[in-house]
Amino acid sequence: MPAPITEEQNRSDREALLDAAERLYYERGIQAVGMDEVRTASGLPLQRIYRFFAGKEDLVVAVLKRRDQRWRGSLSAHVEQVQDPRERVLALFDWLAEWFAEPGFRGCAWINAHGELGPSSEAVLAEVRSHKRAFHDQVAVWVRATGLPVAEPVVLLAEGAIVTAGISGDPAPARHARAAVATLLGMP
Repeated sequence: MPAPITEEQNRSDREALLDAAERLYYERGIQAVGMDEVRTASGLPLQRIYRFFAGKEDLVVAVLKRRDQRWRGSLSAHVEQVQDPRERVLALFDWLAEWFAEPGFRGCAWINAHGELGPSSEAVLAEVRSHKRAFHDQVAVWVRATGLPVAEPVVLLAEGAIVTAGISGDPAPARHARAAVATLLGMP
């Protein structure tokens, strides 16, 4: 009789599964990746995968939730190092420029998921909307600290830069959006 699976092994296997699925979905697209490929990449049998997640949609939502925590956490850690409120807002675009220049950058995982599954999956659509709301709210807090009523344009410039960089494969949209935001903030 095999030894029972420990909580530590469950955590480790779940993380390996989420790592493999996230990498494959981001690199190739959600619909292009079958569960057999996720199984191979994670090293877990399908039966074990389906114990963690009832179906692919549940796995996609879990990948997006976990990515949101890491992505926004990294962004916050970068931006909140900056003391001056206006410079803090500009630091958002510096972080975006670094992200856009990373090898394998394929745009926004949530926009990509929405494009593939948003119309057909309420769960994915809800997760995409949750991420976009949280990002908006996070940026709005930083912008409000400047005392200027420009949160909506700043969020739109950030979102536009993300989409444009994802399509063009060029990190320059972050620099262009940063310059526009500096103007909104009354900075030289």
